[in-house]
Parts: sequence; structure tokens; C-alpha cells
Amino acid sequence: MTTTKLDRDTAQRGAPLSWYAELGPGGQRAFKASFAGWATDAFDFMVFSFVLTALIDLWHLDRAQAGLLGTVTLVFSAIGGWVAGMLADRYGRVKVLQGTILWFSVCTLLIGFAQNFEQVFVLRALQGLGFGGEWAVGAVLIGEIIAPKHRGKAVGLVQSGWAVGWGAAAILYSIAFSVLPESLAWRSLFWVGILPALLVIYVRKHVPEPDVFRAANAARQQGRRTSVWAIFSGRQLRTTVLAALLCTGIQGGFYAMSTWLPTYLKLERNLSVLDTGGYLLVIIVGSFCGYVVGAHLADFWGRRRNFMVFSALSLASVCLYLTLPLSNAEMLWLGFPLGFASCGIFSGVGAYLTELYPSENRANGQSFTYNFGRGIGALFPTLVGWLSHSTGLATAIAIFSGAAYGVVLLMVLLLPETRGQSLETDHARH
Repeated sequence: MTTTKLDRDTAQRGAPLSWYAELGPGGQRAFKASFAGWATDAFDFMVFSFVLTALIDLWHLDRAQAGLLGTVTLVFSAIGGWVAGMLADRYGRVKVLQGTILWFSVCTLLIGFAQNFEQVFVLRALQGLGFGGEWAVGAVLIGEIIAPKHRGKAVGLVQSGWAVGWGAAAILYSIAFSVLPESLAWRSLFWVGILPALLVIYVRKHVPEPDVFRAANAARQQGRRTSVWAIFSGRQLRTTVLAALLCTGIQGGFYAMSTWLPTYLKLERNLSVLDTGGYLLVIIVGSFCGYVVGAHLADFWGRRRNFMVFSALSLASVCLYLTLPLSNAEMLWLGFPLGFASCGIFSGVGAYLTELYPSENRANGQSFTYNFGRGIGALFPTLVGWLSHSTGLATAIAIFSGAAYGVVLLMVLLLPETRGQSLETDHARH
């Protein structure tokens, strides 16, 4: 029996990976490329949170400056992400995906050669231009390939690549800062960031454009063009505003927590490098499980219910983790639900945004709303650093994360359910 026949039989039996077997070779390669792209994206971005303490020590930065270095990447990623979305609607998902991966990989490498705060600031801004587009373009690429009944779990499982990249960053951080002097260890982590550029070769050779995009592009070539401002007009305006606020809450809560958590564990809980890495690995394992569970639940009980449950869990876990008088051992185990909730909420985002917009401006709408949320959420690390001077770091993180997840709960009540929506006919709904 051939491999193709085995895959078909597996799909027909409704096995857990039947959606993957149904993709075919082209779709499977697209899934692998998007997963790897998001994992490398996470590695290049999250490395900064691990070296932040070293930069504070070596360059005598205050917390407001340190938070600004986290914020500038997210602000510029909002700009770069929206531009990438518009370009992806015009020139194709695959071409733009290649460009974003190459851009942020080169910028990450250059950060390792920076000599002062100002140089890191500029390079982190440039890094953000590429970082912002990779997720939105990759999520649209997968969302347009997958059948409606499997879209949530497929796009959500791509999202789990973030935990893989985050975990790789944590492991290399523990190794680098254990065997190298601090002044060299932080640079080495950024130098490794050039490796994702190799993924461009795979994408260029193996990943096709989705049929849905080709059909929309053919219509565009025949003169039926859609303005890039269409997402701000008519019935789409309300969708764009609410979806942007939803993404602001999801990302603001996560960035307020993830950017400062390594610093909190080392400076306020007095953990060593290896202990900090161990605590974070528990959170990262929890985040991976959250991504996987959230991806399946998004298809099982719908997008809106998924957001409501995970936002409530995120709110509870971050407040308990940071405000209760816990021992170090108790903090270790509570890190699992913290990672599970705060990252599992992301699983439904990609499929949901894909389903909210028609094909002709899908990447534009998805990249704008997601990256608007990233841009506003980018302010949270700086605000946490500023507020921490008067309240303490743990309280500052809890305040901003809690407010962010409250916004998610409100926006979900105002947005529609889209589970099972066909992308070929979604233009009729708008």
C-alpha cells in the first residue's frame, strides 16, 4: 500500500492527525515552514528577555530604558506587520514570508555586535519590521490551505512553534551564561539568530501559494481591485476596531509578563542563572501544552468560548503567581498553569482573524489588527518598568496583565463566532 493510500485511509478514519494527512505534500510543507518560521521568530525575539539583566548590569540601564528596548521592537513590528500584510495581498504570501524571515534574522545577528544602548535601540527597531510580518503572513498562508473544520487546530499548532523557539532560547541562555563571561554570552545568543535565514531556502523551493490567494489575485488582475483602506470602511470597520482591541489585550497581557519575568526571577526572587532557566522551562512546557490544547478547543467549542476561558485562566494565573507569598518550590509548579493559560489564548487568534476578512484583503486586515495589538501592547513593558519603581515589579506586571485580559473578555462578547466558515464564500458575509 502506498504512503498516499495510507494517509487517505488515516484521514477517513478521523485519526487525530487526519487534517494533516488531508493537506497533501504542498500543504504539509507550508505547515512545516510556518511552524519553523514562528519558532525561529520566537527565538530571535525572546532571547532579548534573557539578556536584559546582563545589559542592565553591563551598561547601567534603568528599568525604564530596559523596558523601552522591549517596546521599540513591538512598536516597529506593528508597522512592519501591517506593511507585510498589504504586500502579501498584492504579491503573495510565500514571497513576503521569505522577506520577513531574512530581515529579522540579519537584524538579530547585528544586535550581537552593538556597543551601546542607542545601537541596540535602532537595531531592535529594525528587527521589529521583519518580526511583525512573519506571524500574520504565515497564519494567513496556513489558514487559506486548511479545511474549515481543521483550521483552528492547524493554525493553533503553528502557534505552538513559539514555545519551541522560546524553549531553545532558554536552553541556550543557560548554557551560554554558564560557560562564557557575561560580556560575551549575551552577544553569542544574538549571533545564533542568523540561522533562521536558512529557512528561506526551504520556503523558496517547497512552499506553494494557496489556491484561495491565486483566485483572488486573478480577480485583481482583471481589474477588481480592493483598496488597502477597505478594512476601515463599511461593515469591516467595526470588525477591525474590535479585533484590534482583542489582539491588544491578548498581546499586552503576555508581553507585560514575558518581557520582565526573567528579571523578576533573578532580581526579586534571587534565583541563579540555571535556576531562572529551570523555572522558565516549566512555564515554557506549560505554554506548549496550552498552545496544543487551545488549538484543538478552538475547533471543538468555537473561537469565542476559547478566548473567554483562556483569558479568565490567564488573569487568575498571573495574579496568583505574582501576588501570593509563594515559596520558590510553589512558584516552580505554578509556572505551568501560567504558561498554559497565557500562551494557550493565542492558539485561536490566527484562524479567527483569517475568518473575519475576505480573501482580497485578508492579510491586510489580519496583519493590521494583530500588529495594532502588538504595537499598543508594546507599551506595556515600558509602563511596567516605570510603575515598578513605586509598586514593585511583581505588582506592576500583575496590574497591566490583569487589565489586558479584562479587555479580551469584553471584546469577545462583541465579536461574532466564525468556526467552520468557508473562506471561498466569506466575501458574502462582508
